[in-house]
This record gives sequence, structure tokens and C-alpha cells, in this order.
Amino acid sequence: MSEDKTPGDEAFDFGGGADGAGLSENDAAQYEALKAEATGLREQVLRYAAEMENTRRRAEREANDARAYAIQKFARDLLGVADNLARAMQAAPRDTEDTAVKNFVLGVELTEKELQSAFERNGLKRIHPDRGEKFDPHKHQAMMEAPGTDVAPGGVVEVMQSGYELLGRLIRPAMVAVAAKVAGAPAGGGDGGANPYAANDGGEGSGGSVDTRA
Repeated sequence: MSEDKTPGDEAFDFGGGADGAGLSENDAAQYEALKAEATGLREQVLRYAAEMENTRRRAEREANDARAYAIQKFARDLLGVADNLARAMQAAPRDTEDTAVKNFVLGVELTEKELQSAFERNGLKRIHPDRGEKFDPHKHQAMMEAPGTDVAPGGVVEVMQSGYELLGRLIRPAMVAVAAKVAGAPAGGGDGGANPYAANDGGEGSGGSVDTRA
């Protein structure tokens, strides 16, 4: 025994190299047992580390969700204010020469823009599809069909009320009128009698409005 080794070192010094070559049968068996145990411990450590990382990520995600959606009720309450401002802008006179009326209309317009900016800064995004945009059952609610329009069947003809989503989570669908299916023409990608703008969810309902609210 060399001076550099402690008395217990002989129990683990098989002298056969990393692969156990040249060991006696008994030493080789011990080597393989220790190797298997080390492998098992390593896998256990990796598994525990992965579980801890998953737990950390889940806790972080839940905390972020709690912070992000804590304002959901408050945001819903403010949607009525946004709707009223939008209606005021639609009804505002545009061709008046009265300075006081012009300034009033400008003030309402600036207030609406600032409110929408505040919404966006806090993750509340308005859903207001353009005319002709394809109906999305995950974001839109079809209130009526509009036959005989220049919009392709299933496209949005008019937005009756804007929708909103909070950080990607729908809190109110946009209420829209959609172009009716042309009589006798098959819906794109579906059966001939299918509703071209109905949600493809396994098929409850074949007509009327499509309500995507949870």
C-alpha cells in the first residue's frame, strides 16, 4: 500500500481500469454493482432536478396568471365605458363649424384613445375584425347573417360590438354580422349544407348565432 492511500482505499482500488478489465470475478462483480448503483443515483438526481424545475416553472406560471388575471373583473367593468365612448364617437357631428362642439368631440376622441392605450399597456386588447375578415369562432360571436353582400360567405360584414381579450384570454367576443352562405354553394372545406361560419367543434348546432363565450 502506497503512502498516498488511506487504509480504506484498497476496497475500491480494483486495478482493472475504468471498464473493469483484468479484475477477478469477485472484484468485477463489485465493480458492476457499484457502477449500476452510481448510474441509478445519477438518474435519480436528474429526475429530482427535473421535478424541481417543473415545480418551479408551474409555480411561476401560476403566480403570473394570478397577477395577470386579477384585474379581469375590473377590466370587464371598464368595457362599458369603452363602449359608451365608441358610441359617442360614432354619433359625434363631423361637419360642424361650432368651435365648442369641435373641441368637445376632440376631447371625447382623445379620451377614447387614451383609454384604449391604457388597456393595451395592461394586456387588454380590443378585437375589432375588418370587413371581409374570416369569422373566427374563438374570438367572434355571430349575431346575424347578412345576405347579398360583396363579402365572401362566412366573412365579417359588420362589427356590432368590439370584443376584448386579456393577455390572450377571451373575456368578451366581438359581436358581428356575417355574410350568409350562397344558396346551393358548398361551404369551403366542409359539407354542402354546413354553416360556413359555425364553430367546428363536433357539431352541436347548425344555425343561428355562434356563442364562443365560456
